Amino acid sequence: MEQGRIAERQFTILVVMFIIGSSILLIPAAIAIHAKQDAWLSAIIGVVEGLAIIGLLHLVGKELPSPLLVESFKLLLGKWIGTLVSILFVLHAFFLTVFMIRYIGDFMATQIMPETPVEAIHIVFILLVILASRYGLETLARSAEVFLPWVLLFVIVLSLFVLPQLNGQNLLPVIKDGMSPVLKGTLPLLGIPFLELVLFLMLYPNVDGGRRRGRAFMIGGAIGGLLIIVITFMTIAVLGPYLTVRNIYPSFALTKQINIGQFLQRIEALLAITWFLTIFYKTTVCFHVSALGIAQVLKLKSYKTVVLPLGFLIVVYASIVYPNIVYGNQFAGMIWTPYASVPGLALPLILLAVIALRKKVRGRRGGKTESGKNAGDQGRANPNSL
Repeated sequence: MEQGRIAERQFTILVVMFIIGSSILLIPAAIAIHAKQDAWLSAIIGVVEGLAIIGLLHLVGKELPSPLLVESFKLLLGKWIGTLVSILFVLHAFFLTVFMIRYIGDFMATQIMPETPVEAIHIVFILLVILASRYGLETLARSAEVFLPWVLLFVIVLSLFVLPQLNGQNLLPVIKDGMSPVLKGTLPLLGIPFLELVLFLMLYPNVDGGRRRGRAFMIGGAIGGLLIIVITFMTIAVLGPYLTVRNIYPSFALTKQINIGQFLQRIEALLAITWFLTIFYKTTVCFHVSALGIAQVLKLKSYKTVVLPLGFLIVVYASIVYPNIVYGNQFAGMIWTPYASVPGLALPLILLAVIALRKKVRGRRGGKTESGKNAGDQGRANPNSL
């Protein structure tokens, strides 16, 4: 099993990388479909709701009765239901990994290397993910510490260079059609990435810091959410809602608008590199969680025995998971959030309710035991009371 330990700072960085992941390219268009020019407002509300989800996950994570998530499911839900939930949890991590591999393949094959077969991109990328997973959680977290400053630097540079292109008219009128479209626009952001953060419950016992893990989790969510808000705002302000929706990768199209003195331009490759890094960490976390889950369900001594066959299985599914990019984007924007709400929201709520019920039952039993002891002591102290 995973024996590595990571510091709370490293956990925060992994959360930031995970949140940016696929969101930096997909989310602006998914939000703008519903909220149009108010997409930036939907992003703000969505991030606040996402932080509430992180708070829920922390409440569950700190009360897990076992360092192995599968064992915690069994202890809380019973052997059979817990095993079934564990299998479904592993399948969720597996399919999320499949989608990440397909996303990177579609992007690279359409925007960067159009003459390269997408299957070749899938294979190369999954080999990198397998290698990172085999090195373990500690190595992954330490490498993320190296790359995060570069990701933040690019977002800052992008924001500065895009400033001359901002057009306030693209943000008007504000809340023209009421709050309903704005609230609908938060749904894609909840599904990608905040509801997906439930996978971090598998890694939670490996984080040092005790009670401070919740703060690290929340800080990571806030930083990642802030970056999404900035990217969404700039995309709407520069491209406008119509072009944002029409572009498959609107933030990538945003970088093409940068033109400083006919000298600094065509820097979209920097965004591609940034996205490649962040989605690599998100994919590796999903893959690592699925491998750990399989090992725990099958009671294997090491998860490393399953990473290679699991990787090849993911490559096969990545080629058939959806027929084309348009269908994939529609699935991500319309269907993924209702699906992800089951493992990402319903499951933590159920676990939290079971944990609260167990505490209540223990409290009653403790009270009865204490009451019985007091009564026995009184009886021994005053035999005539009988």
